[in-house]
Amino acid sequence: MQAHTIKPQPGSKKRKKRVGRGNASGHGTTATRGTKGQRARSGSRGGLKRLGYKVILQRIPKQRGFTSIAVKIVGITTAQLEKVFQNDEKVTAEKLLKRRLLSKGKKAKILATGTLTKKLHIVDVAVSAGAKAFIEKVGGTVK
Repeated sequence: MQAHTIKPQPGSKKRKKRVGRGNASGHGTTATRGTKGQRARSGSRGGLKRLGYKVILQRIPKQRGFTSIAVKIVGITTAQLEKVFQNDEKVTAEKLLKRRLLSKGKKAKILATGTLTKKLHIVDVAVSAGAKAFIEKVGGTVK
């Protein structure tokens, strides 16, 4: 086989039939549209109706309500802090993210649930009144 002997597959180079280009072609005058009527006019049969897509869209329920853009606050219990942090350690939002107690785009609030025996230093994290009392009772600080 050489480059000059290569030929396309039979039928692969078939040209598209161009309608409305003279009566000798067999598809002139009405250009396969039939005579008169909405479908014979230009710009007809557009939109979703023709595809049967409109019916599908009508069956799908409408979206209700809205998605709030407010930052979600996640409650973190003192029992969770007890498991994850060492004694006399600083607790920040970054450390909560690294230890997978908090996910991106959310804020934390420490809640008084369970017990706390470790002395922790809370920095720039919201704390409930009960949790603050727990932390300070053990000797920790809240800033």
